[in-house]
Amino acid sequence: MEELKNNVENALQEIRPFLEADGGNISLVEIRDNIVSVQLEGNCLGCSVNQMTLKNGVEATIKRYAPQITKVIEVNGITF
Repeated sequence: MEELKNNVENALQEIRPFLEADGGNISLVEIRDNIVSVQLEGNCLGCSVNQMTLKNGVEATIKRYAPQITKVIEVNGITF
């Protein structure tokens, strides 16, 4: 489980500079049953493209680092 968490954190580290450039950020909340929960922060919270960003960028990057992940969800209730 620790290796999986490290892989997901590495994926988020790859994504973070792009979000920070727009005044946002992302953090890992938990990993349970191969589902990653993340929290968007800063400008990413109200951003109209955040769903597309998560689905296309975040989920794809996390799955590249940790192929066993089946889904990425945002803790404010949005499922991607």
